[in-house]
Amino acid sequence: MTVHFIGAGPGAADLITLRGRDLIASCPVCLYAGSLVPQELLSHCPPGARIVNTAPMNLDQIIGEILNAHRDGHDVARLHSGDLSVWSAMGEQLRRLRELGIPYDVTPGVPSFAAAAAALGAELTLPGIAQSVVLTRTSGRASAMPKGEQLANFAATGATLAIHLSVHVLDRVQDELLPHYGADCPVAVVFRASWPDQRIVRATLGTLDPAIGEGERTALILVGRALAATDFLESRLYAGDYDRRFRPVGTTPRFPE
Repeated sequence: MTVHFIGAGPGAADLITLRGRDLIASCPVCLYAGSLVPQELLSHCPPGARIVNTAPMNLDQIIGEILNAHRDGHDVARLHSGDLSVWSAMGEQLRRLRELGIPYDVTPGVPSFAAAAAALGAELTLPGIAQSVVLTRTSGRASAMPKGEQLANFAATGATLAIHLSVHVLDRVQDELLPHYGADCPVAVVFRASWPDQRIVRATLGTLDPAIGEGERTALILVGRALAATDFLESRLYAGDYDRRFRPVGTTPRFPE
């Protein structure tokens, strides 16, 4: 018996890995975060599978479902939205399973920041503009930000910021970032990236209206010069005179064939 933690992707039902899809199809028990995981993914469950929406459950109840499956020898597909490596609450579940001696594995999923960048048709790292992407958030009721992990600290680097779980405090985000990026810095707020009702708001830090976040909860804020840059250097990777292992150049290439 194994608990398969599966990243269900950002929203679109077809943005799931083949491995994730096949694991869902093989498991007689499926636990899914119903508030964010699309219902269409449950169509991959085998006939007669026990399907449990964990959105209204607490951690003890979720582990209880897993324990029942473990006693029955049933594999479990545990679906979380996006990718499991960030803000998934997977870590606390894995700790419980290790204590109980229950086997598990993890299948990654498409993260929301990647889906948002795709919706914008944007590369978040452009030569000479930005070469880092910071995945972060603001403090919330569920998790406070550790000391030092403040937006202003990340903004001081000039990196592209992908700010999660913060659309309801856009005014605070603006206040912290304006001194570092300037009022003309591009911003994009992507609501429900890859879902059928996806919506995109493009602005600058100076023109962004904080009111667009009222009543919303599923959105990603992207901030950085790379979002709108057109005057940037081309990557040396594809330059005709760039000597590389798979395309030797010159009479004395670095990596001779």
